[in-house]
Amino acid sequence: MERDSDQIIKAMDDDDDDEEEDEEFVLLDLGNVCVQRDIPANAPYVLSGLDTLNPMLVIGDNLKMIGEYEESIGTCFVFSESECGPVVHEEKGPSEANLVMGKCIIDSKQASSKKVKPVARLHKVLKFRVIHEDDIKSATDKTKDS
Repeated sequence: MERDSDQIIKAMDDDDDDEEEDEEFVLLDLGNVCVQRDIPANAPYVLSGLDTLNPMLVIGDNLKMIGEYEESIGTCFVFSESECGPVVHEEKGPSEANLVMGKCIIDSKQASSKKVKPVARLHKVLKFRVIHEDDIKSATDKTKDS
């Protein structure tokens, strides 16, 4: 019997064969910025300089961040999540509560379930930190001194 992780890797390898382009996925790690600042889910953003050592991320009008690439230890898997309907159990035989065979039972106390599907795997993490005015001034001072 295959382990779940082996099945995920196999499914993702099969997906890789179908693609003609060589895609590379990167995890954007905002650290605790999301906790410190109130960032709406649909806030506009600009991500630039992905092919440089320090990409920039601007969220909204006033949150500017600089990133640095880090190699991940091992492989990170990215999953998508979607809602599933309630689990339906079919009665196999008569019981005290249900004397009719073949009747379907939906447990109203059961929490809603979610379907998880592998989307991508990645080896790089792009860790961002907030840029402060002092950081910008010190960077410009260093370039002037050079």
